[in-house]
Amino acid sequence: MALENGFHDVPAGKIAMVVTHLEMCARPAPRDVAQVDGLDLRRVQSPDLAWYRALFRRVGADDWLWFSRLVMADDALTAILQSPDVHVYALTQDGADMGLLELDYRTAGACELAYFGLDPALIGQGAGRWLMERATALAWDADIARFHVHTCSIDHHAALGFYIRSGFTATRRQIEVADDPRLIGVLPADAGAHVPLIGDDA
Repeated sequence: MALENGFHDVPAGKIAMVVTHLEMCARPAPRDVAQVDGLDLRRVQSPDLAWYRALFRRVGADDWLWFSRLVMADDALTAILQSPDVHVYALTQDGADMGLLELDYRTAGACELAYFGLDPALIGQGAGRWLMERATALAWDADIARFHVHTCSIDHHAALGFYIRSGFTATRRQIEVADDPRLIGVLPADAGAHVPLIGDDA
């Protein structure tokens, strides 16, 4: 069904996001990216659910309302993380886990940049560029034809531009509506302060 022009009400208790899908279909030339002191990337085989969700929450939930992996049933999330075609990495600084990278190769010939997030303390220090350069190299080392990602309008304001500068091209736009995770007890009420909380009593 075509979406008519104009304003459309979002039900109370829900959040709406403009989702932009991006892709690159050829390996980009390597970029000269400065080393950030103490950074390293560690592959985490068969990640523990508690460890994974704690890092997921730290890099994405409090500020940017990442919630999808927090509401997922344990068995469903375990099936994803235990798949040999899903590669989970921890970005570390001086040995401490400070970022999450997840590459999903479950579709033949493609890699999805499923999750890419930094601890707030690393934002603005060049760690994102450093991590993206390594993510891109890892993805294309698998002999794929397409590397893709999506971001949304409630993520960091610079995320979309960052992906485009990293070599991705926008290909599709969608509207996603979901239960507000702060109203269903998944995230605290003060999470995602840039997204107003509108409940059923608004």
